[in-house]
Amino acid sequence: MSVAEHTVVAFLDGDDDPSIANPIHSTEVAKQYGYAKALVGGVTVYGWTVPSILAVLGNGWLDDGWVDVSFRHPTYPGDTMTTRVESTGAETASLLMSNQEGAGCLVGMVGRGPAPWLGELVMPVDRRPLPALAQVPELTLANAPIGQDLRPMTVPILLADAVAYALEKQKDPDPKWTAPGGRIHPGWIAARMRPLMNHSYHYSPGIHTRSQIQHMRPAHIGQVVTLAARFVEAYERKGHHYAVTDGVMLSEGGEELARLRHTTIFHVAKRD
Repeated sequence: MSVAEHTVVAFLDGDDDPSIANPIHSTEVAKQYGYAKALVGGVTVYGWTVPSILAVLGNGWLDDGWVDVSFRHPTYPGDTMTTRVESTGAETASLLMSNQEGAGCLVGMVGRGPAPWLGELVMPVDRRPLPALAQVPELTLANAPIGQDLRPMTVPILLADAVAYALEKQKDPDPKWTAPGGRIHPGWIAARMRPLMNHSYHYSPGIHTRSQIQHMRPAHIGQVVTLAARFVEAYERKGHHYAVTDGVMLSEGGEELARLRHTTIFHVAKRD
């Protein structure tokens, strides 16, 4: 059985300012919603697990691997976060990231080959990029476009952007993330779903609760990728309003680089 562990001291991956796009990542707004400090972004936290995933499943995981992670407890700046990836079979492993108090902040499974849930994802039909709108509507349970495609968008992944992401958000200088023609970091891929949603609807603040990602083929720095998605579900739970979207990331030639299911709270209930 193979096991890998990695520890990182959590840090805020942006300005602690209530005017940022998602102000739940600022101390001032997070406290208004009942949290002790600013929440560290879920996709950033997930990105910190990647070295341990690769140590157990190998670099081939970037080509055909999958991950299913849920965020169970907040991650705050200054928390000591320990990732543990432990093989559960020839091509699968458990994934756990705990804080200094032993709370499992991120839990899930990873593997090679097709994910067991891959067939459940509903892929968008419309994959033609559309320009940004001057103004987008506010997302609500009433207007959630269930069963409809979101507006596709293109995103360049320039070398400078890839280097900044690896060094500033992941603090991982591995050349595979920073060299010309290197690999697009899995955390960056996971982070594309919120901007894609905001291409069609506005919501703020929001909290990422789960990611299911299937890597389909190698994704390289220097490409201009297209992102498309279908809005699958919207519901209320304990005062929070949730959205589930299924997305795809395409190469310039139209090949599928990754499929994703993203679950997020788009209306956050305030707690005492």
